Amino acid sequence: MSDIKNRWQQWSDQHIEGQKLNPFSEEFDYDYAMAQRLHKGDDGYGRPKDGSKTAERGDRAQKHIYREMEEMVWIIRDMGFKDKQGRTIVTFGRLFDRYVKISDKVVGILLRCRKHKMVDFEGEMLWQGRDDDVIITVRD
Repeated sequence: MSDIKNRWQQWSDQHIEGQKLNPFSEEFDYDYAMAQRLHKGDDGYGRPKDGSKTAERGDRAQKHIYREMEEMVWIIRDMGFKDKQGRTIVTFGRLFDRYVKISDKVVGILLRCRKHKMVDFEGEMLWQGRDDDVIITVRD
């Protein structure tokens, strides 16, 4: 019986604290809320709470994007050819024509791949038509 009472008290305490942090509650305590708030540089700043549904969705999205990046590199290796140094290369125009049938996020995925040092190419951004001759190189 005391276990149920303790759990109820714990839930009640958490609810009261939550109401102090809720700006729409009559129990909202601005000073308390500001003291609990994370600041830049604090551990966990800009990240969802561990174990939350938001964190779970973020993890799933990150895994999905990484799979798309791996698929992009696989397609480049499949359709590309080796240069004199033995690296796999393909032109942006050729890759765009093939990959756009799979996904309309060609440039976004390429930029992400470059950020993760999976591929390399010249320039900040790639534009269809204008940059069709830009060489994309798979980094090993």
